[in-house]
Amino acid sequence: MSLTLHDITVTLGRGDSRTTPLRALDAEFPAGRLTALTGPSGSGKSTLLAVAGTLLRPDSGRVLLDGADLTALAPSARARLRREQIGYVFQSGNLLTGLTALEQLLSAASIAGWPARTVRGRARQLLTDVGLEHRVHHRADTLSGGERQRIAIARALLLEPALLLVDEPTAAVDRTQAAALAALLADTTRRQGCVTVVATHDPVAEAAADRVLDLAALRAEAPATP
Repeated sequence: MSLTLHDITVTLGRGDSRTTPLRALDAEFPAGRLTALTGPSGSGKSTLLAVAGTLLRPDSGRVLLDGADLTALAPSARARLRREQIGYVFQSGNLLTGLTALEQLLSAASIAGWPARTVRGRARQLLTDVGLEHRVHHRADTLSGGERQRIAIARALLLEPALLLVDEPTAAVDRTQAAALAALLADTTRRQGCVTVVATHDPVAEAAADRVLDLAALRAEAPATP
């Protein structure tokens, strides 16, 4: 299992606000290794995650997961892939308002077709792993930004995805929590053999990674538009 981005170009916006965060980009992400994706704001880290996770279709290029071209999939197939094989952690957490921490995980399992009874124990353990055992029955809208982000990480890990995409997982937590989260992501990646890409500005997350990929450097190496 590997993730390969080949000749990816993405242009966003119109007129004076038009930008090209990714241009003719090539990158490969191996299984069982956590790749820290670095670079300044605006270098295209979140865009790359969105393309890899089939949330954003590139203007050109191919996204290959285990050799299968995700850009060629029909919308329904992309949606099924996201439910069943991709764990995506947005920087905002992107939780469901009104549900408790535990319900966030059980709801995701239900959407993917897993009965709650089969994953309840694992869901509780993951919430403990991210330091939220005391928040299991608290609603998301009563929790801090850092707590919501940790719930989102636990939710993404619940179904053991083949591809794990995480946007700034340590931005809203303290240094101790950041180190614990980074270690959890790294350990899970190596144990489960998944492809993990983490967009980050945090040296703590970089230190836990198996490799660091500087997106600004990749952009500088890409061929210029004719």
